[in-house]
Amino acid sequence: MVAGALLLAVVWVFLLRYVPDNSQGLLWTSPNRYVLVQTFAPAAAAAMAFLLVFGLVGGWLLAGRMLAPLTRITAAARTAGAGSLSHRISMEGRQDEFRELADAFDTMLERLDSHVAEQQRFAANASHELRTPLAISRTLLDVARKDPTRDRAELVERLHAVNTRAIDLTEALLLLSRGDRGNFARESVDLSLVAEEAAETLLPLAEQRGITLDVTGGAARTSGSAELLLRMVTNLVQNAVVHNVPAGQGGTVTVHTEAYGATSVLRVENTGPRLPPELVPTLTEPFRRGAERVRTDEHAGVGLGLAIVHSIVRAHAGTLDLAARPAGGLVVTVRLPGSTREKQ
Repeated sequence: MVAGALLLAVVWVFLLRYVPDNSQGLLWTSPNRYVLVQTFAPAAAAAMAFLLVFGLVGGWLLAGRMLAPLTRITAAARTAGAGSLSHRISMEGRQDEFRELADAFDTMLERLDSHVAEQQRFAANASHELRTPLAISRTLLDVARKDPTRDRAELVERLHAVNTRAIDLTEALLLLSRGDRGNFARESVDLSLVAEEAAETLLPLAEQRGITLDVTGGAARTSGSAELLLRMVTNLVQNAVVHNVPAGQGGTVTVHTEAYGATSVLRVENTGPRLPPELVPTLTEPFRRGAERVRTDEHAGVGLGLAIVHSIVRAHAGTLDLAARPAGGLVVTVRLPGSTREKQ
């Protein structure tokens, strides 16, 4: 608008004033071309030169002001690239495209920071858990070497138990890593059949502890790995049996499957001691063992049961909800995308 108004003003002041006014209807001839050119050309050149300088300076100032947020985002990206994920842009001002980009970048940094912290914590816990059985094995071997008269049958039995625990932990870590990657073949799986298979496998454990194990509901199909989904349900049912009321007190475990539109639902509910509300959200963390939960010696676990469940659910684009029962125990609800394709 400014440039156009200036050009019009130049034309008016330096050209049109030489053209006679014919508002009275008088006959007139056009001014001499030489006069018009000699009058208008210098003024137009000066105006163009001014517009060039004005455009460059104004554009530079405007671009600098508009691109200042982009400079902050670039600096934050370089800081993150150097390994510092705690930095945040926290851009203020109006909600424009740069503000949306900065907010999205902050959200990404927050998730990356949380993920890296989780991985570091997991690595530290895994190394600690793996170090424990190895240290026990070394101690037992040292004792056997220093005391040749020690009962070798007892030593072999204890070494076997420690070695079994180390193997279980290693397999659990590998399964957890596989679930996090999500690179598995997918097929149509009926959660109701998976629940029945898991319940049948764990029925002797439930009977040994005096726990009533029931499977209810109907078909609930989803798309995913049958092996991983079976491990997910098995872990849930085993946790529900192990972390229940003491043996002989009539505990129950109920596994229910159903389909809600495009969602397949698996719910595992068990009796047991009351859980503090602040403890429930942490149960899916690796190596998290609730102090209030009941364990048996033969099923001490490695602290990865619900972490593996969470990883498998996440790899199948589902959700996992944990809720403490008012009377004691836990309700675990898994929601997975439904599938209508028949299993091959």
